[in-house]
Amino acid sequence: MPESPFRPDAIVVGAGLSGLVAASELVDAGKRVLIVDQEPAASLGGQAWWSFGGLFLVDSPEQRRLGVKDSEELALQDWFGTAGFDRDDEDAWGRRWAEAYVRFATGEKRDWLRSKGVGLFPVVGWAERGAGAAIGHGNSVPRFHITWGTGPGIVAPFAERVREGVAAGLVELRFRHRVDELVVEDGTVAGVRGAVLAPDAAARGEASNRDEVGTFEFRAPATVVASGGIGGNHDLVREYWPERLGTPPAEMLSGVPAHVDGRMLGITEAAGARLVNRDRMWHYVEGIENWDPVWARHGIRILPGPSSLWFDAEGRRLPAPLFPGFDTLGTLEHLQRTGHGHSWFVLTQAVIEKEFALSGSEQNPDLTGKDVKLLAKSRLGKGAPGPVEAFKQHGADFIVEATLPELLERMREASPDVPLDTDNIEREIVARDREIDNEFTKDAQITAIRGARNYLGDKLIRVAPPHKFLDPKAGPLIAVKLHVLTRKSLGGIQTDLESRALGSDGSPVPGLYAVGEAAGFGGGGVHGYRALEGTFLGGCLFSGRAAGRSIARRP
Repeated sequence: MPESPFRPDAIVVGAGLSGLVAASELVDAGKRVLIVDQEPAASLGGQAWWSFGGLFLVDSPEQRRLGVKDSEELALQDWFGTAGFDRDDEDAWGRRWAEAYVRFATGEKRDWLRSKGVGLFPVVGWAERGAGAAIGHGNSVPRFHITWGTGPGIVAPFAERVREGVAAGLVELRFRHRVDELVVEDGTVAGVRGAVLAPDAAARGEASNRDEVGTFEFRAPATVVASGGIGGNHDLVREYWPERLGTPPAEMLSGVPAHVDGRMLGITEAAGARLVNRDRMWHYVEGIENWDPVWARHGIRILPGPSSLWFDAEGRRLPAPLFPGFDTLGTLEHLQRTGHGHSWFVLTQAVIEKEFALSGSEQNPDLTGKDVKLLAKSRLGKGAPGPVEAFKQHGADFIVEATLPELLERMREASPDVPLDTDNIEREIVARDREIDNEFTKDAQITAIRGARNYLGDKLIRVAPPHKFLDPKAGPLIAVKLHVLTRKSLGGIQTDLESRALGSDGSPVPGLYAVGEAAGFGGGGVHGYRALEGTFLGGCLFSGRAAGRSIARRP
């Protein structure tokens, strides 16, 4: 176990976004940083690289240009109504983080990112539209700002700053170094030790080997755990699955690579840190199997507009307000209580062209590549965006037919073990089409669609004009089989506002910090039970920044 001559001021465990942000802040302060990660160098940037690049901002110029009136007070109302904080002890720091984060998202966040070269797409999205009440879950206004460059665009400035630190002799990057233990001496975390893994040529996101070829031990006055959550470890997801969400799914798709395994959470707990809210998690119900997968059980999330009709596995229409894009966990809870692991969207070609987007940097080459011509063609031109059309043609979960009887028959064939009430699906579609004849309706989903189109951003690129599904001019008809897709942990290592990890007695564990998803994106659960979307990357930014600046202030 050779000893490195490099003497870091801090060790960062994990080379994802939150770890890179913490390291870049330390580089700015002239501090020395050692970054260790179990994956190959190809995976620098972690999960964030794969993301759509959504950022939660409040009262931004982008919102104001589209006529959106937002405020810190309204955003806090939405955040606390969504979070549902109800655990005095475990939520104590999550509440403080929520207040601080909303203040950050209203104030310096946008200018701070712009100073690093991060730009924003001008149309603001409206995610998690809510459960139908002013006090309760959901965003009252559009707040989902898309990074120009998506996930790679948000990772780039921090990765570049770290590389500059390497060139300046302030940073060492040690890939294929798996931490198995935090070194604790006299109650203080003094460093890390673990196994050196064999080199691996795995591309970004692909599974890498776990062959041990050596050991290591590194020491520093501060250690930052930036290792992510548990979404790639389905056994852990099921172990901590909450009763309120029903029975854990027997089968799930993975929205994150396998290395998002949750190992460091137990290791950090063994060093004295307190884990809280482990039963809070964020998984999607609009998952589809990737026809061109990178990792095992690789799933992609549909980012739906509000027009698709949503049916459970047996053909019952989901109740209001469980419409596409309104209440992720409410829909998950409802569907899990049906006893089946899938559900269905039924829609038209007119809907898919206007309303379907796919989550992920690789599924949005126009935004990721900052290609204005491709963006105009894919978002404003005729036809569905290229990646959506590819799934429509090649995806195992897509069914396309000219007539409703043909579509329903193929839906039945796609799930032969579940009795599908195709007569009810037909009744619902016919009844829904009758409601389109008037500008007023008792169908709450149609009312929601018309309301959404009052927002210019939705009318331009996100919500199709109301139309009859059985109108041949809107066809063909499309059905999409949807699956549960694992994604985020909302609980984790409890931290104070400096990202210092807290022990069971509520006091900081000397020398230990936690950031990003490993810390429940701050405080051990800044989101409470539910998220407002665009808040995951932002939590990595905010908590990583807090840790880096806190360590930099140390003597």
